[in-house]
Amino acid sequence: MKNYGLKDRVVCITGGASGIGRAAAMALARDGARVAIIDLREADIGPVLDEIRSHGVKASGFAMDVRDADATMRAADHFEREIGPVDGLFACAGISLTAPAEILPEADFEDVLDINLKGLFLTCRAFGGRMVERGKGSIVVIGSVDGLGGHAGRLHYVSSKHGVSGLAKNLAIEWGRHGVRVNCIAPGFVDTPLLRANMPPAFIDAVVDRTPLGRMGMAEEMASVALMLLSDAASFVTGAVLPIDGGLTSGFFTRKQGGDYSSKKLLEAGVYTE
Repeated sequence: MKNYGLKDRVVCITGGASGIGRAAAMALARDGARVAIIDLREADIGPVLDEIRSHGVKASGFAMDVRDADATMRAADHFEREIGPVDGLFACAGISLTAPAEILPEADFEDVLDINLKGLFLTCRAFGGRMVERGKGSIVVIGSVDGLGGHAGRLHYVSSKHGVSGLAKNLAIEWGRHGVRVNCIAPGFVDTPLLRANMPPAFIDAVVDRTPLGRMGMAEEMASVALMLLSDAASFVTGAVLPIDGGLTSGFFTRKQGGDYSSKKLLEAGVYTE
């Protein structure tokens, strides 16, 4: 079991009822942190809180839409009363839709930007503002490898995630002198039931082929890096955008795509000599 040194810290997770957010919540509970969960539906939050509390730690939930500015402030008040002032924020709430740019509905573009970027801003303002007042805190937001480049058919999502990276960098600049660190993780493809249900096997095979580590990531691996960034182990890290993608964005060709680049093969081909 990993130890992140977050015992008795209060950490809020948006989108904490599923996926990476839920994985982070369980890791925090095992570490002894007090965990605050935000998600859309009370029915989804309840089972997560029960599991967190089974580890003997305090937990609190708040059902809301991250696009609701007033609700974000009420959530911050609620958690402060229930389990204490929030020391760390892991912002996971977001959606992903797919459509070619030329037929992309305006409503879909607005929804993705509103949730992924505006909702993130409102959440950071509500919780980060209080961290600034107290002179300490740490925030980790979820970007994407799609925030490092482009991805055909995902203009709205890509635009939102480029915005997320910029938001993290700007808040790091503004809040650093107030003792508040802000970082962004950029997950690659994460192996979840939802992904496998919505992506054809040929697409998954192509992703794995292009990933140097030869597989997709797991939600627990994304959460692990986020918790490290929230902890004192990353006390001099702020404004970073960290890919967690198995090397997907490191280059252009994998061994399978580009051929065998072993020294023996290159020597045989006369590309270089020892």
